[in-house]
Amino acid sequence: MNRQSFKRGALFALSCFYLSFANAVFAAEDSAMPDEAGVSKAQEAQKSEAPAAVGAEGAAMLDEVVVSGSRTATKLSKTPMAIGVVSDKALKRDKPKTMGDVINRIAGVSWNDLGNEQHSMGIRQPNSTNAVYQYLEDGIPIRPLGVFNHNSLNEMNLAGSESVEVVKGAASSLYGSNAVGGAVNFMTARPSPTPYASVGLRNDNTAGFRRLDTGASNTWGDFGLRFSHYSSRRNDHNWQDYSKASKDSFTLRGDYVLGATSLVHATLTHNNLDSSMTGSLFENDYRARPGYSYNTFTYRKDKTTRMNVAWEGETTHNGQTTATVFTRQNDHGQIPSYTIFGCAGTVCKGTINNNHVSSLGLDLKHTQEFDWLASRLVAGIYFDQTSNPYVSDNLRVVRDLATGRYVSYTLNNTLNPVGVRNFNTDIKNTALFGQFELSPAEKLRVVLGGRSDSINYDYKNNLTPGVNYGAANQSRSFSHFSPKVGATYALSKESSLYTNISEGFTPPEVLQLFGTNNVPNLNPATYNNYEIGMRTAFLDGALKLDSALYRLDGRDTIVSYTISPGVTENRNAGRTRSSGLELGLGWETGAFDARFGTTVASHRFVQYKVSGTLDYSGKEMPQAPSNITTAEIGYKPVQGARIALELVNQGAYWMNNANTVRYSGHALLNMRGNYQFAGGWEAWLQGRNLTNKLYSDSATSTYSGTGIYNANTQNQYTVGAPRSLMVGLNYNFDSKR
Repeated sequence: MNRQSFKRGALFALSCFYLSFANAVFAAEDSAMPDEAGVSKAQEAQKSEAPAAVGAEGAAMLDEVVVSGSRTATKLSKTPMAIGVVSDKALKRDKPKTMGDVINRIAGVSWNDLGNEQHSMGIRQPNSTNAVYQYLEDGIPIRPLGVFNHNSLNEMNLAGSESVEVVKGAASSLYGSNAVGGAVNFMTARPSPTPYASVGLRNDNTAGFRRLDTGASNTWGDFGLRFSHYSSRRNDHNWQDYSKASKDSFTLRGDYVLGATSLVHATLTHNNLDSSMTGSLFENDYRARPGYSYNTFTYRKDKTTRMNVAWEGETTHNGQTTATVFTRQNDHGQIPSYTIFGCAGTVCKGTINNNHVSSLGLDLKHTQEFDWLASRLVAGIYFDQTSNPYVSDNLRVVRDLATGRYVSYTLNNTLNPVGVRNFNTDIKNTALFGQFELSPAEKLRVVLGGRSDSINYDYKNNLTPGVNYGAANQSRSFSHFSPKVGATYALSKESSLYTNISEGFTPPEVLQLFGTNNVPNLNPATYNNYEIGMRTAFLDGALKLDSALYRLDGRDTIVSYTISPGVTENRNAGRTRSSGLELGLGWETGAFDARFGTTVASHRFVQYKVSGTLDYSGKEMPQAPSNITTAEIGYKPVQGARIALELVNQGAYWMNNANTVRYSGHALLNMRGNYQFAGGWEAWLQGRNLTNKLYSDSATSTYSGTGIYNANTQNQYTVGAPRSLMVGLNYNFDSKR
C-alpha cells in the first residue's frame, strides 16, 4: 500500500470512528438544555471587550462566549464553526516568544518560523505564503485587501493582546476575501479596574535573544487606560550567521463610558521591526553547517501604525450598534533573500523594494435581538480605501565563490531594467454583510449568513509602460457574494454538534497582477467549506473534547509557480481539495493539566495541468503535512509553581508538486517552568528542542519531476533552531493583592 492510499485509509477510518462516536452521544440519555440562545446585554458588552477562554487549554465550559464566529458575543455551543481560543491566562503563564508558541497549540493550525518573526501559515491549507487568511485586531483587518503578506503577524503586539481567537475554515461570509483557510483575531487587552504595572526581562544566549516587557494600566471613574510594550533584540553572536534583528512594539488602549448604554474605546498600535533575512540553505549546507548563511545584506524593515476608534451603544430596543473608524500607515522595505538567483560565476541577480500602505476605513455593525424564535440579526457595512505605492529596483549582486556568500550589491536598473517598478494602486473594498440566527426547535440553532464584496484596483504606472517597466494604467474590479448556512444541536448540557457549509474567496493581489510586465489573466479563487464538529465535556468538565471533520474544495487557486530558482509566475491551479480531521483535548484537575491537538489531513491538486506535458492533477500539494500534533502535560508540585513538557510533531510532506522529493518531518521536545514568589515576583525558564534535533521549518524543491534532479541546487531548507534555554524574571504590581 502506498503512502497516499494509507493516508486516505487512515482518514476514512478516523472519520468512521468520529461519526460512530457522535451517534453514540446522540443516543445517550438527554440532559437539561443549555441556556437560552442569546446572552445578556451585560455579558455581550463584557464579551465585546474581553473574549472568554475556551478551546486551546481546555479550561472553560462549553457555554463560554466567543466573538469571531458571528462578529458579536455568542456562546460557543451556539457557534456552528470551528474556533480555537488562547486565553489571557495562557498568554501570561506561558510567556510566548513567537506567534507559533500561541496558535500552534490549536488543532489544525501550523505557524512556521522563517526567522525573527517572519513566518508562513497553514490552517486547513498547506503551509504557504498564499493570501488565504485574514489577520484581525478587534475584528478589523490589520492589512487592506490586495496587500496581503505572509509575514503580517509580525505587525502584532502580542504583549497587548488579551486573547487570540482562530476561526478555522472559510469565513468570507463574515470577514470578506482571503478568509479562506481561516481568520486569526487578536483582542486587545482592556484597562484594568485598579492600578496595575509590570516589567519583565528574558534572555536566550543560544539564540542571542533578549527582550524587555513593560506595562501599566488603571481606571479613573469612567475612563480607563492600558499601555503594553515590548522591545526585543537579537545579536549576530548566536548559532546562526547573519540573524541580527530588533523590534519595538507598543499598544495604547483607552476606554471611556459615555453613559448607561454606550461607551467608546480607542486603540493605537505601533510596531517597528528591523530584521536580517538569513534565508534558506541548499541540501549539503543544511546537513553539514545548518547555522550558515549565504547572505550578508538582505533585510526586512516593517514599520506599522494602526488606530481604531469604536463607539458602542444601544440604539434600539434590544439592539446594539458598533461604529469603528480605523486607519493604517504601513511601510515595508526589503532586499529579499529569496530573490537572489541567476548566478553566473561571481555575479547574481537580486531585487530591492518598498511597499507602502495608507488606509482609512469604516466598519459599521448592528446587532438586533427578537423574541420570535429567539432570533438575532447581525448586519453591517464595511468600507476600506487604501493608497498603495510600490517601488522596486534590480540589483547586481556579487558572490564570493570560495564561501558561497553574497557579499555586496549595486543598483542595476540601467544594465537590467526589466523588473524595475514604480506605481501606485488605489484600492477600494466595499462590503455588505449579514447573519440571521434562530431557534426553530428547543435544541436547534440555525445560522444563515452572507457577505457581498466589491473590490476595485486603480493602477497608475509612474514609469513608461512597456516591456521593461510594467503595464499601462488600468483598473481591475472583482465582486463576489459569500454565503454560509450552519446549525448547532444540543445533545445535552455537556455536548453539542454543529455543521456548516460556507464559502471563501480571494481575488488576485496587487503584485500578482501588476508586479510583472504583462498583467496575467487571473480569476478570483473560490473555496467551498463543508464541516461537521462536536464539542463535549466529561468528568464534570475536567476533560474537554473539540473535534471537526472538514473538506475544503478550491477552484482557480492562485499559486506561485517556480519556473527556476528565483523565477516565478502566478497561475490559477484549476481545482484543489483539502480534507481532514481535527481533534483537540484539554484536561485540568488538581495538580495536573494537559492539552492535545492533532490534525490528520490530505491536501491535493484535483486538477492542475501546468503544460501539455506537465500535469500535477491528483498529486499531493507541497508543504502539506499529513499530520501535525502538539501535546503538553503540566504539573504543579507546590503552590505558585508549574513545570510542563511539550511535544511538537510535524509529519512528512512533499517538497515539490511532482511528489518526488520528500521532507521526513520532525518531532521536537520542549519544556517550560515558572515559579511565582510572594510580592509579585516570578521566575521562569523555557527549554526548546531539548534533543537538539536538526530540522527545517520550511522545506521546498524546485524539481519539476522531469529532467535531471540535483538535490544540492534544487532543494532548500529554512533551518530550525537547535537546543536553547531562555530564562526570565517578571515583577507584577497589582493593587488588588
